Amino acid sequence: MTTYNVEEVFKRSGVPSITFVKPKEYTRLLIALRSPGKGVVVEGPSKIGKTSSVMKVLSEIDASLPSSVMTLTARDPNDRDFISSIPSQTDLGIVIIDDFHRLDAAVRESISDFMKILADQERADIKIVIVGINKVGESLLAIAPDLAGRIEVVKLGVNPDEKVRELVKKGCEALNIELAAAESIVEASAGSFNIAQMICFEACISDDVVATLPGPKRIDASFTSIRETVIDQLATTFHKKAEVFATGKRRRKEGRAPYLQILRWLSMSDEWTIDLDREISKNSSLRASVGQVVDKGHLEDHLAKNSPQLSDLLHYDPETRILAVEDPQFFFFIRHLSWNKFSERLGYFDVVFSNSYDFALSFAGSDRDIAEKLARSLQDREISVFYDFDEQALILGCDVETYLAPIYKSEASFVVPIMGVDYPDRLWTRFESKQFADRFGENAVLTVWFKGGSHGSFDKSRMHGGSEIDRNQPIDPQIENLAEQLAVRLKAFRLTASHDPQPAEITA
Repeated sequence: MTTYNVEEVFKRSGVPSITFVKPKEYTRLLIALRSPGKGVVVEGPSKIGKTSSVMKVLSEIDASLPSSVMTLTARDPNDRDFISSIPSQTDLGIVIIDDFHRLDAAVRESISDFMKILADQERADIKIVIVGINKVGESLLAIAPDLAGRIEVVKLGVNPDEKVRELVKKGCEALNIELAAAESIVEASAGSFNIAQMICFEACISDDVVATLPGPKRIDASFTSIRETVIDQLATTFHKKAEVFATGKRRRKEGRAPYLQILRWLSMSDEWTIDLDREISKNSSLRASVGQVVDKGHLEDHLAKNSPQLSDLLHYDPETRILAVEDPQFFFFIRHLSWNKFSERLGYFDVVFSNSYDFALSFAGSDRDIAEKLARSLQDREISVFYDFDEQALILGCDVETYLAPIYKSEASFVVPIMGVDYPDRLWTRFESKQFADRFGENAVLTVWFKGGSHGSFDKSRMHGGSEIDRNQPIDPQIENLAEQLAVRLKAFRLTASHDPQPAEITA
């Protein structure tokens, strides 16, 4: 009987030999690689052996392909220089470009144009194989739509349970063991060979199985205990990095934690990848807060600024607005996070919202300068604000009254009317004020007056607390002070919500 070490059997990175299982797309990959001229895109999460799978297939069909195989990676500066020159090269043979998603947009476009030429000419002497994360094929087609039909996109990574079950069985046979938790391991792996390898390895270690046993043995460790061990070990690597991403540029306890929400959405993805536009549209209460960090480039800047900690875990394409996990172990970690405890540890008061906005601004056009500054100051604090100019595209074509009425009646936690001299005389401010009139009694209207102004029919507002702005003094410091006052009020509101005796549980 051949003896194997446990790390040879259940490999935690790369494609194993003993427990190798052909992915469900193996045959599709084989046919794509042997088709003359046709470009091949192999996509899927990192550390699942995409490049190794390509090489394994090539070893089976090398007689019908160019003799030379060149493997390049966009992570290597020298390789990047050569990749950019590929369209001008001859006698290339097979060129595998790994981490394609990390190339500059101009280089990706140049390579896509070259692939189109190769496909149209059905060249048998040159073949381009692109390897990247999930959705890299979609990203490529976004750059060059006319590549459709000229490339084959093969998705590796998520496999059916029977494939994962086959992997576990092969490993158990090689080590002469039986895993009581085998089915739970298959289910928790969510189609990932890499995660199955990792959990099986820990199950063996938990019972001191380090190599093939002379006689059969059953490992009775519960899946729960194995999973907790795995998560505890992963936490040493990933917990701090998850915190770095989730807190964004700076932690705003009263804010809507947009980066934490994005990470939570990612943890619930079946393909380890999310389309942020789609997720934002599904989560209306977070549309304003998450939308602004995406629209204004804050997410892209955040990942770039913290690239040493996050670049190997997450990849964001600002063109397609797709965010992907690059490390399957990180995905397993965030998938099994206790999100309530995680958010509490980060200091957020509340991350489940019944209101679409924290504040809705109501103002006359003559005071738009104040409203604009206040909206931006609040948004910088990761607070969700309804400010009409930010939603022009959404309002377009709608019945404006139908669109606005619910915002001022109930969809904003607080309404901030900016009571300038023109406020009582404008059509839309009169309409808006009717919607929130009853909310004075709920302490949900936080009025802003101007020093020396006349209040007329709005004297009722003076019976409730508010703030004052003096246009004869520098405006910016007053706006910052006002925004901070509103943030403090929101913080108190969040604290009350967080002490609800039956808080909503955040689940993955």
